[in-house]
Amino acid sequence: MNLFKKKNYIPLGKTAQYNRHARAEEDYSDSPIIPNGLWVKCRHCSSTIYKKEMDEFQICPKCGGHFRIGARDRLNITCDEGSFEEFDADMTAKNPMGYPDYEKVLEKAREKSGLKDGVVTGKCTIGGYKAIIAVMDSNFMMGSMGSVVGEKITRAIEKSTEMKLPMIIFTTSGGARMQEGIISLMQMAKTSAAVRKHSDAGLLYVSVITDPTTGGVSASFANLGDIILAEPKSILGFAGRRVIEGTINEKLPPDFQSAEFQMEHGFVDKIVDRRNMKSTLVTILKLHCPKEVD
Repeated sequence: MNLFKKKNYIPLGKTAQYNRHARAEEDYSDSPIIPNGLWVKCRHCSSTIYKKEMDEFQICPKCGGHFRIGARDRLNITCDEGSFEEFDADMTAKNPMGYPDYEKVLEKAREKSGLKDGVVTGKCTIGGYKAIIAVMDSNFMMGSMGSVVGEKITRAIEKSTEMKLPMIIFTTSGGARMQEGIISLMQMAKTSAAVRKHSDAGLLYVSVITDPTTGGVSASFANLGDIILAEPKSILGFAGRRVIEGTINEKLPPDFQSAEFQMEHGFVDKIVDRRNMKSTLVTILKLHCPKEVD
């Protein structure tokens, strides 16, 4: 570093003007170049982690906090290799309410997530047991539930009922998609009705809560599982903390709406580390399914 390098001094009274253009004019020629994506910050312990320290499960090596992962990555660590067959892969959303720039929002979400919409559904085997699976993805508009998400999940549940197979849904969502108005809210009733028919047929439905699962998804199929599992420290609830505190004028407990809080109050059956999720699902399927796949 050159300690005697000439410095530019800011004239008195022109601080704001110089601050506005400082970054554009600053000389970064001697600064090291660090590629994007090498480091990530854990939202649980605030540690900065070298990305290569984390394996396919995307768990913080310092505190054990679970990072949010995409639907494809989730399928890779859950389904038996090569067993997943996707349903309705090309289904895309329209703009039924004429919401301004909704098409641009959708296009941006597709680029970010690599998906056509916020859920991936299909048939697979897990530990040799056949199942229908749906995995929501927070990278697509925070997993919001619009017409496509509701339709794909409903079709998957109906196919599960028709084929007499267990249903597994990994949930993550910020709630109903406001750009689709009442049509997004209709998906709550539609998915819940499909779950009821699946239950009436005597079939198993396992709901796996991942962070966050809120709004209309938490108020419908996410909380209707015969068995409800959750990843550690996942948020499960309807309205947000600030909304509730503002409504009741009271301070909520620090762990309010966490998976641990919900398990203590009977809304979650078991908290499962992501590394043990597949083996836990295999055990559940083994107990409820008549036989293994040949």
